[in-house]
Amino acid sequence: MVLTGATVVLPTGTVRDGRLVIDGTRITTTAPENVQVIDVTGHYVIPGFVDLHNHGGGGASFTSGSAEDILKGIHTHRLHGTTTLVASTVTGDLDFLTQRAGLLSELAEQGEIAGVHFEGPFISPCRKGAHAENLLRDPHPADVRKLIDAARGQAKMVTLATELPGGLDSVRLLAEHGVIAAIGHTDATYEQTVEAIDAGATVATHLFNAMPPLGHRSPGPITALLEDDRITVELINDGTHLHPAALQLAFHHAGADRVAFITDAMDAAGFGDGRYWLGPLEVEVADGVARLVEDGTIAGSTLTLDRAFKRAVTVDGLSVEDAVTALSATPARLLGMADTIGSLEPGKFADLVLLDSAYDLKGVMRRGEWVVGPQLH
Repeated sequence: MVLTGATVVLPTGTVRDGRLVIDGTRITTTAPENVQVIDVTGHYVIPGFVDLHNHGGGGASFTSGSAEDILKGIHTHRLHGTTTLVASTVTGDLDFLTQRAGLLSELAEQGEIAGVHFEGPFISPCRKGAHAENLLRDPHPADVRKLIDAARGQAKMVTLATELPGGLDSVRLLAEHGVIAAIGHTDATYEQTVEAIDAGATVATHLFNAMPPLGHRSPGPITALLEDDRITVELINDGTHLHPAALQLAFHHAGADRVAFITDAMDAAGFGDGRYWLGPLEVEVADGVARLVEDGTIAGSTLTLDRAFKRAVTVDGLSVEDAVTALSATPARLLGMADTIGSLEPGKFADLVLLDSAYDLKGVMRRGEWVVGPQLH
């Protein structure tokens, strides 16, 4: 098919009254005869969103649900424009996590998810957030290796408090195996964070959240993570996790090429308020904000990436192009998938989102098939 009349956001710039040609699952340059033409004048066509950090949605958990549940959660996020998703686990018993890794890796092998992200159990009890403290452990390389092996080549990222015993050796292990070492849920100092980056860490797990605040005498991990060009910083742009000024600070120092918007979504995303479980911990979701029942700690989010995009442009004042980079191109590059996803270019998968002039979602295509058919009226 051919989409015509749209404002198309390309890596080289934004094209008004553009056209996008889709042949099968891919974007191409030449349209065959008798091709279906869809006039999407007045709309934006942007790349499908890529979520590096997502625990579930649609009432389903990637940590504890069945394969059917997980597919339901994946589909919920696809309805909101996320065409590529990494499934994240939360802290649990190591044997349980290796079992989950096996199930999730099957779905990755089938192309339903882009891999597995282990958030915990190798994190700091001082900055545990919504993770069960009794299940936390130091990041000994042998234990980290168990999770990598259990994921059968589908482990994409492990979040670590790299200051803990074994942390730096585990970062080196992950780098050797082509798995992203992410610094997060950490109580590290500035100096310890620099050491972890030098050892091979390349991502900041939800920057600002679950780490010491920035101080003028004790700059902490935030400063080290923002100033180093080797680090991509995750940001949860839901209006709850970050003040807009903190987001602007991150963009000012890192730029769109080093920012990846994530959801950190849990089961309630795209589903509604109520009681849920995040691993072994009970969560109350009220007015779209998820908090632990026991102490009120923020417990992931109910964010979907279409909302993160709209907020970035309408509230945070980012350009459409920068928002697209942070939601698609940067995470695709980080995952090593920039040759097939993350931008609208010939030869890449036809993964795209259709937005109206108010940046509301009006269509989603994944691999050349409409997940949400174009709603043009």
